[in-house]
Amino acid sequence: MPVDSFHTSGHSPGPEVSPPTALSPGANNAFIGLQCHLCKTPFPAEALYVCDRCLGPLEPVYDYGAIRLTREEIAKRPKSLWRYRELLPIVGQPRTGFNAGFTPLVRCDRLAERLGVDELYIKDDSVNHPTLSYKDRVVAVAATRAVELGFKVLACASTGNLANSVAAHAARLGLECCVFIPDNLEAGKLLGSAIFGPTILAIAGNYDDVNRLCTQVADRYGWGFVNINLRSYYAEGAKTYGFEIVEQLGWRYPRHVVSPVAGGTLLPRILRGFRELREVGLVDGELPRVHAAQAAGCAPVVRALEAGLEYPEPVRPDTIAKSIAIGNPADGYQVIQSVRATGGSGVAVSDPQIIDAIRLLAETEGIFTEPAGGTTLAGAVDLIQRGLIPRDESLVVCVTGNGYKTAEVVSDRLAAPVRLSRAFKEFEAWWEARQAIA
Repeated sequence: MPVDSFHTSGHSPGPEVSPPTALSPGANNAFIGLQCHLCKTPFPAEALYVCDRCLGPLEPVYDYGAIRLTREEIAKRPKSLWRYRELLPIVGQPRTGFNAGFTPLVRCDRLAERLGVDELYIKDDSVNHPTLSYKDRVVAVAATRAVELGFKVLACASTGNLANSVAAHAARLGLECCVFIPDNLEAGKLLGSAIFGPTILAIAGNYDDVNRLCTQVADRYGWGFVNINLRSYYAEGAKTYGFEIVEQLGWRYPRHVVSPVAGGTLLPRILRGFRELREVGLVDGELPRVHAAQAAGCAPVVRALEAGLEYPEPVRPDTIAKSIAIGNPADGYQVIQSVRATGGSGVAVSDPQIIDAIRLLAETEGIFTEPAGGTTLAGAVDLIQRGLIPRDESLVVCVTGNGYKTAEVVSDRLAAPVRLSRAFKEFEAWWEARQAIA
């Protein structure tokens, strides 16, 4: 819809508007509220995302003792992220995302053979519903919570995949939608948002510039930005990626997980999900080592890990992996904590390595990933070669988006079609020539 059709909950553009905060009655008795990740100060379950005492990030808190959940009960439920409903921060019933999540965990024997490892899996969110990326998990939770809190406008700052998902879920819910993107986004991702009819604001600058602007808009107009004032709820959707890995492995942990790092939402929540399953008695054993993969052209977390820092130092992105090109990751501290806590490592890979990994995955397993997935696979290859992932230990590589959205990054590296006439003799001549060469 055109931007001039937007309303701001009945307010004029001038005065600051507080976002809605009313908590709806519901069935989730385990979800208590929010808490600062750093100083543990409690907060109500409102549209809050940063601690007013220490500026730490807020995260949901649950009464794990109140959760009565068994493997058998989960197995009976629909195959979506909501099968883990008790461990997600909503108070009523889910409103969207009924087909999101429970994406394939693919055992990749041909790829494993190429890499010389025993047990390798791809957790494939390139086929997630409805917009072919892991963002459909986090947006399903954030959008449901936005409705519960009474927001009328759903918005985001995005490098592409998130904009696609926010636009789709807003359309399903009948919410007004505005997505803010850098003005150099890939054409496939721009189309993937525009088809759902949001207002798209293309901002001159990189993601970090866009995010700063969106923080101001959220504060002034009270819109529901899934990755800003709703971030506490949004981030929890990423836990389901970890829940599914464990369930799909037969309720066991892998030994290693390699995750991409952009804003830092996914990796720490995969680990949080692993811990919560153990907390409620659904799995036991040693937690996996979690490894962070970034493009060399935007690797603030990996550099911080290598330098022994607690917080990443911002960088200006320069990489083909635009979906993870966030130079100042909001949850960078939590990523660093998580990697170190599990004995994991960080790895930065070049753009040529990313493209080679995209092609390798496609040629061995028939999975076409965008550069973020190429980054994790290239990172896994590097870690294996350096002995940081032993070849006889199980490994899950996270693929978070679909390659058809970013086809231009590999299009000039692929073989051109063989052009023939429709005459059989011409085909026959080509085939015989090919066989002679072989």
